[in-house]
Amino acid sequence: MRLKEWQLAFEAFLLDDGANANMALSDSLIGGPTLDIDTGLAIYHNAYKARLLEVLRDDFPSILHWMGDEEFERLATAYIRENPSTHYSLRWLGRGFESFIREHLIPQQSAPLAELAAMEWAFTLAFDAPAGEPLTIATMATLAPEEWPELQVKPSPSLQWQMCRFNSLSLWRSLKEQSEFPGSTTLEIPQVCLIWRNNLICNYRSLEPAEADALSGLLHDGWKFSELCAALAVIYGEGAPLQAVTWLKQWVEEGLLERLQR
Repeated sequence: MRLKEWQLAFEAFLLDDGANANMALSDSLIGGPTLDIDTGLAIYHNAYKARLLEVLRDDFPSILHWMGDEEFERLATAYIRENPSTHYSLRWLGRGFESFIREHLIPQQSAPLAELAAMEWAFTLAFDAPAGEPLTIATMATLAPEEWPELQVKPSPSLQWQMCRFNSLSLWRSLKEQSEFPGSTTLEIPQVCLIWRNNLICNYRSLEPAEADALSGLLHDGWKFSELCAALAVIYGEGAPLQAVTWLKQWVEEGLLERLQR
């Protein structure tokens, strides 16, 4: 067999649920005095699947904790079967796990589980994102007065915006804090949760509706700073500029924003 043919045959063997190696692959291998060919192939086959399951356990520990080992393994095995790893890095194996949960479980079960999976994946994305060039208070201090009305920003590369309709943050936090795992509940008001990395540490916090609307206007609707102040004036009146500056200072200090250059 040529090298390419051998590699494809070995890949097909690893991905085959029945662990059936074709004759050409088996004939190309040499057994040893303590390990025959079939046993050696079986070890590789089992180790490959075990490694994929290990990656999903590490990426989605809250889902694992909620479902338990056996149920999680059945779900993860079905996911791997339909979504085999196609990237050289296993870091991307779980990127379709949320959508798989939504499609393959009943809605009453899939909705809270998928939301929690999305949150856990958001932490992975935030941790691995490039550093970018976040705005700093020192940079903001150099802006000329005439620059402020036209100031526009964009999210830092690590910032993840999660809309939570369930108490996913409480579920995730209970595992991290090793506290009692609460039952899943629907929130009375959907809540925005931010997840981002700052100084090599992943951070998270939820936003009150007014702050979420203001930040969404800047990041998703392209508001300029003057438009932010105008929108806040409806709620805060003459105090709108102060509120806008207060929030902007907090967002900058947290490392959420980069300046948008036109």
